[in-house]
Amino acid sequence: MTERVQRPAKPDVSGFNPLQSLRRRVGQTRDALTAASHLFDTRAVSRETAELAREMIAILRGDSAITIDPRDKRFRDPTWEENPFFRRLAQTYFAFCRAVDNSVAETGDWKEHERAEILADIVTSSLSPTNLLFSNPAALKRAVETRGGSLVNGLRNFLTDLRQNGGMPRHVDRNAFEVGKDLAVSPGAVVFRNEVLEILQYQPQCKQVHKRPILVMSPQINKFYFMDLAPGRSFIEYAAQNGIQIFVVSWRNPGPEQSHWNFETYIEALLEAIDAVLDITKSPDLNTMGFCAGGITQSALLGHMTNRGDKRVHSLSYAVTLLDFSVPTMVGALNNDQILDSSRRDSARRGVLPGKTLRTLFAWFRPNDLVWTFWVNNYLMGNDPPKFDILAWNNDSTNLPAGLHADFLDVFQNNPIPAGELEMFGERVDLSKLKMDAFVTGAVTDHLTPWRACYRTTQLLGGKSQFLLSNAGHVASLVNPPGNPKASYFRNDTNKPPADPDEWYADATQETGSWWEYWLEWIQARSGEKKNAPRKLGSKNYPALDPAPGTYIFEEPGEG
Repeated sequence: MTERVQRPAKPDVSGFNPLQSLRRRVGQTRDALTAASHLFDTRAVSRETAELAREMIAILRGDSAITIDPRDKRFRDPTWEENPFFRRLAQTYFAFCRAVDNSVAETGDWKEHERAEILADIVTSSLSPTNLLFSNPAALKRAVETRGGSLVNGLRNFLTDLRQNGGMPRHVDRNAFEVGKDLAVSPGAVVFRNEVLEILQYQPQCKQVHKRPILVMSPQINKFYFMDLAPGRSFIEYAAQNGIQIFVVSWRNPGPEQSHWNFETYIEALLEAIDAVLDITKSPDLNTMGFCAGGITQSALLGHMTNRGDKRVHSLSYAVTLLDFSVPTMVGALNNDQILDSSRRDSARRGVLPGKTLRTLFAWFRPNDLVWTFWVNNYLMGNDPPKFDILAWNNDSTNLPAGLHADFLDVFQNNPIPAGELEMFGERVDLSKLKMDAFVTGAVTDHLTPWRACYRTTQLLGGKSQFLLSNAGHVASLVNPPGNPKASYFRNDTNKPPADPDEWYADATQETGSWWEYWLEWIQARSGEKKNAPRKLGSKNYPALDPAPGTYIFEEPGEG
């Protein structure tokens, strides 16, 4: 299949009813609060209510000891300190936050505790006085300075988001970047395409390359070009500049007609892709790398290959990938039979899990940073959404087909990978049989895949593992080019990482720089000798089809 994919027309939103959408959200919130009420300790609630009442009296008298945290950007305006009314309002809010946090039940079930922490964060962040115009001094000043212009712009932004963004504030100006022009611009070509994926081969940017290529698997829940945002900030460019023959998977963005696609569908597609990469490079084997959920797919693929005696993978790398879901994580809070069964039924009915559903869910994991900051900026201050390439990529959502979504939920819910009980093609996948060298990364402030959970991968694999801990969070740790003076990582060069991640950390050393540099040294040592860089991309059997970033990246299928 070589024809260029047609982009379907944008969905008709003329029938959108914001009041109906709002009623549905209120109902869902009410149900969620009722279901989560047991997550708070009733005795603690009574105690903290009494303490809050005493603190309120002190606040009204003006002798409260509560201070405004200077690190809290919401209360940066000096009015919060200088004006007696606003100072008392801020103190009341911080006293309320303390009472809610202290009321979270201390249970033996970490999943319930995480759910309570998430709910507490949503409640306290949503009730911040900075979220309302008349209790936000910076927004009031802005309205006066602009003679009401900021309020008009804010209302316009709000109505636009109701119609076009499901009522969520936009994170980014979507018109500021164009894929293939501003983003994903590294030179390359599609050299293989099947129904599920495209394989992009990138033009070497040096005279010689290592003989053994690498195939990089992006997560199916996002488009691949976070690895190729812009020159100087591109992982793909960095690899190509340093002699790595890099091939990248660009998944098709599925619609309801692909609802039956599951793990096995994706693995069969990847096996075809490996054939193509090895034919093009004339190499007997290759290295592989999986980012985030792409690492789960990589594990299933290599487990299946090992079961059938296929030894064409020389080494593997994982970046912020979670394989053991028994380790406490924020996302693990969703591991509840009622929640997951409902999600599974919904995607089966629609044929897909819409990308915007996941995007909204992850936003509410960090409500201050990913919801209310943009609420204030877009609506109260009347500013346009920011122009930032990472946010542009993050808002370029992809769907999950119902079959793959169900398989991911099984992995999440039943945690079969650590026990070697993940079944593919009627066989069990046992990661301890993967004897090749592995490079595993985590990120210090990652809220989706905490580094200690990522570290667990080193204990599941059967070969030598090297773990590296990067600075920053889930996405920022990946877009982490050399040259950033704030970038750093922790390393511990043991080839047999201890079972306890904190023991590994205690013996690790912190170094300035990007983990890309350390990984490059590691992967070059496993990429074979050098040869002259190819003059053209593709091969006789797999000729170049379309220029990078390909065609699948532009698909905008329906959401059921």
